[in-house]
Amino acid sequence: MSSVTAPSLASAARSPRAGGRAWAALAVLMLPTLLVSVDNTVLSFALPSISEALKPSATGMLWIVDIYPLVLAGLLVAMGSLGDRIGRRRLLLIGATGFAAVSAVAAFAPTAELLIGARAALGVFGAMLMPSTLSLLRSVFADREQRRLAIAIWAAGFAAGSALGPIVGGLLLEHFWWGSVFLLAVPVLIPLLVLAPLLVRESRDPSPGPVDALGIVLSLLTMAPIVYGIKSLAVDGFSALAVIAIAIGVASGALFVRRQLHRPVPMLDMRLFTRPAFSGAIVVNLLSVVSLVGFLFFVSQHLQLVIGLTPLQSGLVLLPGLVTMIIAGLVVVPVARRIRPGVVIAAGLTLSAAGYVLIALTGGDAPWSILLAAFVLLGAGIGAAETVSNELVISTAPAAKAGAASAVSETAYELGAVLGTATLGTLITVSYRAALVVPSGLSASQADAAGETLGGAVSVARGLPAPLADELLRSARAAFDSGVGVTAVIGVALVATAAVVALVTLRRVRS
Repeated sequence: MSSVTAPSLASAARSPRAGGRAWAALAVLMLPTLLVSVDNTVLSFALPSISEALKPSATGMLWIVDIYPLVLAGLLVAMGSLGDRIGRRRLLLIGATGFAAVSAVAAFAPTAELLIGARAALGVFGAMLMPSTLSLLRSVFADREQRRLAIAIWAAGFAAGSALGPIVGGLLLEHFWWGSVFLLAVPVLIPLLVLAPLLVRESRDPSPGPVDALGIVLSLLTMAPIVYGIKSLAVDGFSALAVIAIAIGVASGALFVRRQLHRPVPMLDMRLFTRPAFSGAIVVNLLSVVSLVGFLFFVSQHLQLVIGLTPLQSGLVLLPGLVTMIIAGLVVVPVARRIRPGVVIAAGLTLSAAGYVLIALTGGDAPWSILLAAFVLLGAGIGAAETVSNELVISTAPAAKAGAASAVSETAYELGAVLGTATLGTLITVSYRAALVVPSGLSASQADAAGETLGGAVSVARGLPAPLADELLRSARAAFDSGVGVTAVIGVALVATAAVVALVTLRRVRS
């Protein structure tokens, strides 16, 4: 009996259980998480309005979506390391202040180019928010069981924001202009700025290394050119510029890894990736987010521009899937105590694959009820997988490097968001361009606008006579849905690959 009790007492001494203040701190730390997830979902639903108001090109539309996660992903590791150095709470407060201010600027952007610039600035300050919230949970909740529950609630908050986004965004878009969705940041971040200094203790690396300016530059030169090259290949086909951009990114990544391996105190300890639980969890995050964001890119436009639902109605269609994502993230906590993480993640992602299979079987003209059911399956699987994988990232990294480790997890998420749009979203755009048949009777400028995006076609149709408008809309909607089958197959492949990765890399990790 003593052989069991002694280790238990020692473990309890090493990991004191958190009290009420810690759970209040969790509620505060969920505010920026809610904001980022609301922002991502709201933007998807605002795309048709932005397309009609600012009239961006197809590439411009993709950059409006992509520039924020691209900049954010490029800076996450650097900001995570900076938080370890100057204090994670301090960095969180700086990021919150800047994010709120720039959100107000984005709300009133008069052109697509200025909106892209504002979104890029939001990426800089967003990079300060996300790793700080997740890494602070490591210091607030020392007990692993409490930490697993806290991360589940944190992840549920992310899903809750996604659920809240379509409802709040739908109401805003029905009564105000598209820029109102960016103003949501202000009322969310003000309570954070007031309460975080009172409830959240400062946390930092006690022995930080020197600032690695070259490492920061290399991390940016790794992310930006690779994503640009992928987008360019997908939209414009093969080009020397795209290949050169990808080569620059790969070379910069190799130099970054080499530099970190040879520094006495690296910005990012690359040896973390030799731990199967850490690297496997990162890959699961990446692939599952690619599939999720690609789905949302398609379905938000299909519901509004093809089926004809309002933004609010579209949000209500997705609400059951987002609620399922929250419930799955919480229910998986007691399950993860008894079943190996790899098995839990693989089982969840199998549900997600079933959602994509449902889309593939019904084709692009799926009614809203099929999309609702598919998203329930997708959300259940990803909700469970993300909770377990995020907890593994935090628990397997040294406590002093929690910021950098959290940044890697967030980088995988944001890179997945970029790739989800750049691959699955671009595939639908390319298919739309190839399949669209522009009816005769349109001017050259009208034909060009209709040929760029589905939103452009809808905008052009509003100024046409009824018979010609109907003909254009039928052609545009059929063209948009023409790539859905291939996209769904790719989505199945992504989540199936993530499930296999989980089974292989986490096979020795116990519950």
